[in-house]
Amino acid sequence: MLPRYTAPTPLEYFASLVHSDAEFALLEAAASIAQDEYPELDVQQLLYDMDSLQARLQRRIAADAPSLQRLQVLNQFFFGDLGFAGNINHYDDPENSYLHTVLHTRRGIPVTLGLLWMELAQGVGLQARGVAFPGHFMVKALLPKGQVVIDPFTGQSLSREDLSERLAPYQRSSGLSDGDVSLGLYLQAAKPREIIARVLRNLKELYQAQQDWPRLIAVQNRLVVLLPLAWSEWRDRGLAHAESGHADQAIPDLEMYLAHAPTSQDAHAVRARLQALRRARGSL
Repeated sequence: MLPRYTAPTPLEYFASLVHSDAEFALLEAAASIAQDEYPELDVQQLLYDMDSLQARLQRRIAADAPSLQRLQVLNQFFFGDLGFAGNINHYDDPENSYLHTVLHTRRGIPVTLGLLWMELAQGVGLQARGVAFPGHFMVKALLPKGQVVIDPFTGQSLSREDLSERLAPYQRSSGLSDGDVSLGLYLQAAKPREIIARVLRNLKELYQAQQDWPRLIAVQNRLVVLLPLAWSEWRDRGLAHAESGHADQAIPDLEMYLAHAPTSQDAHAVRARLQALRRARGSL
């Protein structure tokens, strides 16, 4: 008798993709996030569609083309011919965080547009990286004579002056003056794990604002898998469970948070919430 095969759950599938930094499947992991909303989504189809776009792009680039020319052809193909751009009118739509939707509509937010751009860039031999710029995800291409930083929301190449101007409000809000921190610090390449966290935290912010606890819990499950030592994500999952009336799930998450962050600023409030949950469960 043949052994029965049990398909992994969406969360188990995601965990397998982000388990190792050395073998981190960035595009596939990003695409799989949508399976919480679309359980039947075929992630492999998205990868195939990207391969098809890659083949179209490669036919436009000579084998001996220099890096700058490759970048120019890529940008014309991605932002011009395909028409990828920021979803200005519906920026807060969760669909902007789902790669298969972005690939279909050609509209998204900086991080999802950047993910697709980077995939094509790397496929034509460019050293492309994501940049976790404050408040706005960027991408960059490393060229022999320097780096080109691009806003994936608009397709605009940004000068040092442009970047400094965009950074100024963040520096002021953080109590920093011009020159306190080098611009280069904000242009460091983001790690794949950080990029996926950014996608998930965009969804987290939307669902928290909507008080959509079931969807928020699904996002928090992924964040805990992705960042198991980010104790605040355990706390936030526990609080979402508490709001949903799931005391049995909330209590261990909040206990985990307090065990590892006992002196945090909110420890007293979390401890009070935990005690209330224990009392409520005990009275049932």
